[in-house]
Amino acid sequence: MGEDIKTAQYGWPLGMPLIRKLEPSLWEVRSHIPVGIARVIFTIDGQMMLLLHGFVKKSQKMPATDLKTARQRLSDLRKE
Repeated sequence: MGEDIKTAQYGWPLGMPLIRKLEPSLWEVRSHIPVGIARVIFTIDGQMMLLLHGFVKKSQKMPATDLKTARQRLSDLRKE
């Protein structure tokens, strides 16, 4: 997972299959790990990649609770 995040950080902007845009200001790093498929939702702020939420995906569709968590953390960051 760390290698995929590093690849995304230093190779930005990248696309599929490593990075997928979810919505404005939110992307996901897609990584295969021994226990399944991991995702880290992130945003970009200037030159920084801010990791908002990570989880192991268990279904085809993006879990609404995980996306909601990332949106809330992004909102909290923008308030500061």
